Amino acid sequence: MSIEPRLPPPQFVARLRRTLGGRAGWGGFFLQILFVAAVVWIGYEIVANARANLEAQRITSGFGFLANTAGFDVSQNLIPYSGSDSYTRVFFVGLLNTLLVAVIGVFFATVIGFLVALGRLSPNWLLARISGGYVELIRNLPPLFQILFWYLAVLSALPNPRQSISLFGNFFLSNRGFVIPKPIANPGFEPFAFAVLVAIIASLLLGRYARRQLFESGRLITIWPYVVGLLVGMPLVTSLVFGKPVTFEIPELKGFNFSGGSRVIPEFVALTLALSTYTAAFIAEIVRAGIQSVHKGQMEAGSSLGLTRGSTLRLIVVPQALRVILPPLTNQYLNLTKNSSLAVAIGYPDLFSVFAGTTLSQTGQAIEIIAITMGVYLLISLVTSAIMSFYGWRISRSLGA
Repeated sequence: MSIEPRLPPPQFVARLRRTLGGRAGWGGFFLQILFVAAVVWIGYEIVANARANLEAQRITSGFGFLANTAGFDVSQNLIPYSGSDSYTRVFFVGLLNTLLVAVIGVFFATVIGFLVALGRLSPNWLLARISGGYVELIRNLPPLFQILFWYLAVLSALPNPRQSISLFGNFFLSNRGFVIPKPIANPGFEPFAFAVLVAIIASLLLGRYARRQLFESGRLITIWPYVVGLLVGMPLVTSLVFGKPVTFEIPELKGFNFSGGSRVIPEFVALTLALSTYTAAFIAEIVRAGIQSVHKGQMEAGSSLGLTRGSTLRLIVVPQALRVILPPLTNQYLNLTKNSSLAVAIGYPDLFSVFAGTTLSQTGQAIEIIAITMGVYLLISLVTSAIMSFYGWRISRSLGA
């Protein structure tokens, strides 16, 4: 008894052809194979060429250089560092400096952007025109130009340390930076910090409870006296029980510079100001568009309930507008973080400057250093996107979307 081979049905073959080749059929499938082969060949040629160049220049590939001594100083370091430390330490110093600019820049850009957006929507003619002029001027100037403007035209024009601008006799502003008293932790600092943390958490829980009561029963609860009591009372009690949490080292002028205290370098100030104001101009337009996407009847409904314009925006309009605001807002946060690499123009020691710049020029490990730098910026972008996506999900869930 002979068994004839079963052929696949025509429908199955047609579906397989569409799956593999799309509308082009088998021809599209073979084109995809050729494209993948071309990409693999190009990648192989790049790797082979790089390996040959490294061998010709007698450069040993690998990450062993990270354990070598750096041999150079960094003008700003958030962790202890000296020239005798390794390149790994340099990497973390530059990374922390980049994250510091990114976090502070994102905060101020968000605050300024929201304020400017509300100013553009204000019924006050003068405030709306000033806010509009700010947006049109700042967002049409290159960020590098703005960084150089703040650094060369504003901060470098300040007086030298001997003629520095004194604020209350403890703060000094000069062309070498902003010198402030340095806090030194005492034994009572840990209880004080714990009390502040507990007070903040309790205040947030009170605000959440009051907000829930407002939406569920319409009952407006005044919580600000309790919040002030928590934020002031608990740290004050711990200070009285455990002693002063910190003491301050006051800077003093000795010779041509200040001794003691902490110094905020002008490069950091210029970079943070430029990136914050530049990104805020784009955020302002995003927020304005998001608020205008909410139907104007929502403002009228808030007014009919007796809410002020500010309360209506904060409780009704802005929460609905966030679903429109968050995706482009995330993009602006990513742009600010990546634009921080422009710090190399003014000598701020960020990751790109000290690691992809100085370290690369000293070691010659271009492939490894560029790969690490690319991976770090990619990781920062992915983490930022994940945080904003989670926040957007929470907003959509709370609004019942």
